Amino acid sequence: MAFSINGGGGNGGRRRRHVGALSEINVVPLVDVVLVLLIIFMLTAHVMEFGLEVQVPKVKQVRDSAEELPVVTLTRNGELYLNETPVNIHRLGEEFGRRFPGAKAVYVRADSQTIWDPIAQVISALGELGLDVRVVTQPEDSRR
Repeated sequence: MAFSINGGGGNGGRRRRHVGALSEINVVPLVDVVLVLLIIFMLTAHVMEFGLEVQVPKVKQVRDSAEELPVVTLTRNGELYLNETPVNIHRLGEEFGRRFPGAKAVYVRADSQTIWDPIAQVISALGELGLDVRVVTQPEDSRR
């Protein structure tokens, strides 16, 4: 019977040296998760634009705006919303002043099937507050 000391004498008796723990961080899983979240955000961002279903009129010339302003929405059946919260047209000025005290401008979204009278009333009520009223439209399809 043969004994070997300190791993001498062939392959069978060789001891492995203990290697310290790796101190490197593997960032591949982190990058994978971030890319998946980015793709999900890009796919769902256009859906999160507004919660109310309103088909705004289509026009030839549209100016893009990236300003974050309060939005007053008129639905097809005449319901009025201030940033997705239902509001009475007679209390629109009061609610607007309470919720957005420093606002200088407002977007007005109205469904293309809405009759003109409620739209004119809303624009008049907002104009009395001294607000710059901006009407939201959609670009016309130019492929025709």
